[in-house]
Amino acid sequence: MHIEHRRGVVALALVAAFMVFVDGTIVTLTLPQLASHLHASQPELEWAVNAYTLSFAAVMLGAGAFTDTLGAKRAFVTGLLVFTASSAVCAVAGSMLLLNLARLAQGAGSALLLPSALVLATATASDDRARHRLVGWWAAAGGVGMAAGPLLGGALVSLADWRAVFAVNRVIGIPAVVWSLRSMPAVPRKDRRLDVAGMGTATLLIGGLVFAIIEAPAQGWTSPAVLTAAGLAVAGAAGFVAAERSARAPLLPVGIYADRGFVSAAAQGALFNFAFYGLLFALSLMLQQGRGLSALASGLLFLPLTGLISVGSLCAAPLAQRLGRRAVLAIGQATLAVTLLAVAWAGTSSALWPLVIALMPAGFSAGLLVPTMTSQSITAVAPALHGAASAAFNTSRQLGAAIGIATFGPLLGTTRDLRTGFIVCVVGAAAATVVALVLTALVRPAPATKPRATEPVLG
Repeated sequence: MHIEHRRGVVALALVAAFMVFVDGTIVTLTLPQLASHLHASQPELEWAVNAYTLSFAAVMLGAGAFTDTLGAKRAFVTGLLVFTASSAVCAVAGSMLLLNLARLAQGAGSALLLPSALVLATATASDDRARHRLVGWWAAAGGVGMAAGPLLGGALVSLADWRAVFAVNRVIGIPAVVWSLRSMPAVPRKDRRLDVAGMGTATLLIGGLVFAIIEAPAQGWTSPAVLTAAGLAVAGAAGFVAAERSARAPLLPVGIYADRGFVSAAAQGALFNFAFYGLLFALSLMLQQGRGLSALASGLLFLPLTGLISVGSLCAAPLAQRLGRRAVLAIGQATLAVTLLAVAWAGTSSALWPLVIALMPAGFSAGLLVPTMTSQSITAVAPALHGAASAAFNTSRQLGAAIGIATFGPLLGTTRDLRTGFIVCVVGAAAATVVALVLTALVRPAPATKPRATEPVLG
């Protein structure tokens, strides 16, 4: 491969990782405008965030198999086309129903983009050292995207409106599709069967569960739609277990969910995303609707939280080598729980500086936790299961994010003002973090197996 093509593939993989994770957080700053421009209800605002997360989680579980079966280039181009086209639909949507359906498609495209981008980037490496360096760049690009989302969203909303948040994806996506089709080299496909039954039942489980949690506060737990969704979730869970036991190439081999160390790591990942993404959702509405700040000012106030995630991520590996992953997890979770309570206290103040100060250690501790939980989940299982463990861990985190937003949305609306609702939400996030800390204390991981550096997990 010519060096120009190699650099182009790496650049495109990094851009794809950035786009996938920036779209997971960028939409939080558009929520007040969506409420006024499209007359969105609280459940519809929750779906604007969760539709992306939901389909991302459902498709991600089988995204590695898709990449192996279709080939990395075909999977990447397919994901990029779906992502770009659905972003265009989001930008012109005239109703929340159309917007949220397009967000579902956008999440599915992102799930195809992420693993295929990593495969394409690492395929250009000449040796293991170069491969590990590319993985680090890829992971960093995703982390920057997640951190930049609120600030970028606030800037675009302030300079134009909420439609610009989605329209900007076309500016990047269309040239990327053209370049991919013309110049991106193919990566050989692997002989791997798709676990269609597993993917279908997992989608029923995740979709039914999240729909029931989001719609129950508005429609009631005994409404036909909510009961049907809950029934589908139960049927999906039973079907998934049956499908995985009989599949020749299961999405979740028995060796993964039979390992209590991995189950604990996955649960901690879900609890972290429950707290973190729920906090982003509540903070955006509290700052803009509760305090009357502009989208740009709100985005800037997110920087102490999201900006220090990158700093914490850089410190995680050296600290884990020195203290051990379990100690870093305990320190990070304890710090995050305490600082979330400080964020709740800061929400009672009319001044903004206490909130800014409280968000800084929250961001740093979150940065410590993400890579440490990732490593813990991978090393809990045998090397042969690392790929499936990566997909399962990522899915559990996305599901935790969806449930967090679905839970915090109604909590914001059960009080007379958003500021009080925000405090209730952040205390709930602190409680979830304490549960994760208890799991760290109670569950001792098995002796670590050698991790494979080409399979980090973000999001």
